[in-house]
Amino acid sequence: MLAFVSDIHSNLEAFLAVLSAIEEAGTEEIVCLGDVVGYGPNPKECIDLAVKRCKLSIMGNHDQATLFATETEGFNLRARRAIIWTRAVLEDPLERRSNDVRWEYLGNLPHRVEDDALLFVHGSARRPVKEYVFPEDVHNKEKMQEIFAEIEKVAFQGHTHLPGVFTESGKFLPPAAVDNTYEIGDEKLMINVGAVGQPRDGDPQASFATFDGKRVEFRRVAYDIEKTVEKIFAIRELDNYLGDRLRLGR
Repeated sequence: MLAFVSDIHSNLEAFLAVLSAIEEAGTEEIVCLGDVVGYGPNPKECIDLAVKRCKLSIMGNHDQATLFATETEGFNLRARRAIIWTRAVLEDPLERRSNDVRWEYLGNLPHRVEDDALLFVHGSARRPVKEYVFPEDVHNKEKMQEIFAEIEKVAFQGHTHLPGVFTESGKFLPPAAVDNTYEIGDEKLMINVGAVGQPRDGDPQASFATFDGKRVEFRRVAYDIEKTVEKIFAIRELDNYLGDRLRLGR
């Protein structure tokens, strides 16, 4: 069984809670679908955990922006400031050896990985790092057709922080609509696993998913949000809004 995590965003408390839940579920392998860093207060610790615990990790847009300063185009001011701060943390000369390992991890992240009929990306099959696929995009038939043309069977992705299933027939099914479990059939699918570190679907609990080859199960786990919020508030370069939104799941 596979576990999928995405959009950890330097939220150590959320990541630890999810890793504990994955271990309790007896899941064998973890795939990270990108954005280990960005927004949150613990980039070093989250990278270290991803290196240790994830069998495979994919490049996210915040990971890429941390590597290359020019890749912050399109980021809002809060996101850019968080990336600049993250880069400074990872350039600390007092942790040069550890940070060299962290930079190597970020630098080696692939944009997409195919495993038999499964595709792993951060954004979309068409533009793996940066393209958003939102629930309302089911009404954009041309966009969805072009993306599904790049998918053999099932694509697992993140980026929007909104969990759910996109069907090739033009539906978006949030976890609540399928009782948190979706059986894989003959139809092509895109499955967004949601966000570990910054959910945006109104539920502040960390989101992840498991896959046993036949069905996807969407899971949520509570974590110490206030501890993460306090850390964000204590770092001048991180906007307080980045903490406030965690309480709301927005």
